[in-house]
Amino acid sequence: MNFKDQTVVVTGGTRGIGRGITESFLKEGATVIATFAGNTTAAESFRETSEFRDRLFIEKFDVSKSNECAQFFEKVVENYSQIHVLVNNAGIRQDALGASMSEEQWDSVIDINLKGTFNMTQQAILHMMKKRYGRIINISSIGGKLGLPGQANYAASKAGQIAISKAMSKEVAKRNITINNVLPGFIETELISDLPEDLVKQYKSEVPMKRFGSTKEVAAAVLFLASDNASYITGSSLEVSGGL
Repeated sequence: MNFKDQTVVVTGGTRGIGRGITESFLKEGATVIATFAGNTTAAESFRETSEFRDRLFIEKFDVSKSNECAQFFEKVVENYSQIHVLVNNAGIRQDALGASMSEEQWDSVIDINLKGTFNMTQQAILHMMKKRYGRIINISSIGGKLGLPGQANYAASKAGQIAISKAMSKEVAKRNITINNVLPGFIETELISDLPEDLVKQYKSEVPMKRFGSTKEVAAAVLFLASDNASYITGSSLEVSGGL
């Protein structure tokens, strides 16, 4: 799991699962560009307090905007000879029952979670094909398989990430580029911090391990898929869900 001299891009990489992934790559020697879209103060604080801040850089842009993704990659390629790993982690939830879900709730989740994954993957592939090497990992969700109530938009976006990886991995496999998915279950982050206490108890009771997972446990799966140990794995999904 040595990523020394490798450049890694983690979208949504300054908070939650993304932060855990960023920190894990840094500990293994990588240079990481962590992207974010909203909380500049939190992102800057994360970088300034990191013991690896000499190898941690942050960039603010919207992954749902294809032109902003293209501009980001142009900037990164100018400063780094090669991008070795892309982790598509940026994502949001806007839960509502399907019958009452607004068009804005549907569009915003699909745009960031699904279109954002495509935008970033497309740009990364254009670069990685020239280098004949790359690792792309999508942070999907067990929700894309289970389809939890109130999450039609979220479940569709996460299932779509798996579909994108299956299609695009076949297009680039001969160039030594792999595209895989990690499917977290319930992970202790702010993304699920708004769940009612009774719902948290219910969900924990449904998990065979009777607990929620940690960001480090998700990051371990990501690092495996980004490593040479996973060189013959592509278009696949690895669940990190406690058996849910």
